[in-house]
Amino acid sequence: MAMKEGNNAWAKGMAFGMEAGMVNVPYPLLAHYRKLRLSDTEAMLLIQLLAFQQIERNDFPSIEQLESRMDMAPGTLAPVIRGLLKEGWISIDETVDEATGIHSEHYNLHGMYERLGEWLAAQQPAASGHKPVKSDPEVREEPERNLFVIFEKEFARPLSPMECETISSWVDQDRYPEELIRLALKEAVFAGKVHFRYIDRILLEWSRNRVRTAEDVKAYTQRFRGGLRS
Repeated sequence: MAMKEGNNAWAKGMAFGMEAGMVNVPYPLLAHYRKLRLSDTEAMLLIQLLAFQQIERNDFPSIEQLESRMDMAPGTLAPVIRGLLKEGWISIDETVDEATGIHSEHYNLHGMYERLGEWLAAQQPAASGHKPVKSDPEVREEPERNLFVIFEKEFARPLSPMECETISSWVDQDRYPEELIRLALKEAVFAGKVHFRYIDRILLEWSRNRVRTAEDVKAYTQRFRGGLRS
């Protein structure tokens, strides 16, 4: 009798849990996250982002919400998010409500699915008896890797996830050379305007004037400053 009551209580608990909602988590993430060079914290963060999106319809939970959910001390999760942004597992997209004009951000997990798909595809030759092509999720050409360190040094503080995403978009979407981004940062420091909007304006101005190398920057800057003096 006691066993039956225990089973009933367990069944009710399971039913309540399922009614509260179920999260669809990619099986390769659960089964192979270690082989994908993800830490326990990074894997759990991805799962929590999936949960917020699927169950709570919250596409951009705050760092405080995530830290509370994962029982982490304040300030300890931001570096983990920056790491996933740098490695391309997640990105932060900005959208504008056409009716209100309000800007909002949300976590985009497309990179996670791409990384999982790439890893699974790399395993197929091994399963078919062919020698697999060497593939390491961490061995990627990421010219922006050192930029984060340089920017944090100049800003004298850790970068926010949105700032990390801005740097990544300069490299991946706008195709600005790493050298050009560093020089734009240097110009912003020289002007005493160390903020991302100003750096973005510098890069846009250089792009419009076909400034692509250090030599181009030097020549353009000399012409610009010479014009101010004349």
